[in-house]
Amino acid sequence: MKKGFTLLELLLVIAILGILAAMITGNFFTSLKKGRDAKRKADLEQITRALEMYYEDNNAYPTAGSVTFGGQLCNPAGCGTKIYMQKLPNDPTSGRNYEYKLTNGSYRLYACLENSQQILPYDNLTQGPSMTCSVLCKNLSQANISCIWAISSSDISP
Repeated sequence: MKKGFTLLELLLVIAILGILAAMITGNFFTSLKKGRDAKRKADLEQITRALEMYYEDNNAYPTAGSVTFGGQLCNPAGCGTKIYMQKLPNDPTSGRNYEYKLTNGSYRLYACLENSQQILPYDNLTQGPSMTCSVLCKNLSQANISCIWAISSSDISP
């Protein structure tokens, strides 16, 4: 009597392991996307707090040119006076950036999200007559991203 596994049994086990590995890998990459999206949302919230502190001291939001992601957010008199945020965070994925727009004294912060299956509160923030959030992501050379997250100053309604 021979002991051992038949070729059919071995192939069946290998196929089952392959299917399980594919399912785990798919969930893993989805979790990574969700984690980066959560970081993006948290970053925009932190930047919003710094912008509101800036507004309280200066009665205006910083100009678009003075907001540099990866750099400091300082008082207009200089960083020796007051620093509102030591380092404005960058998008967790290299090659992407957050977007800061200042229009009529009000700001909007934009981030392009990766997980297209999440429910967004709205997708109708406009920046000009034909600039929807999704269009903005495409204009930021992120054409493969269809979802966007935006935060605005308190005087703008969605």
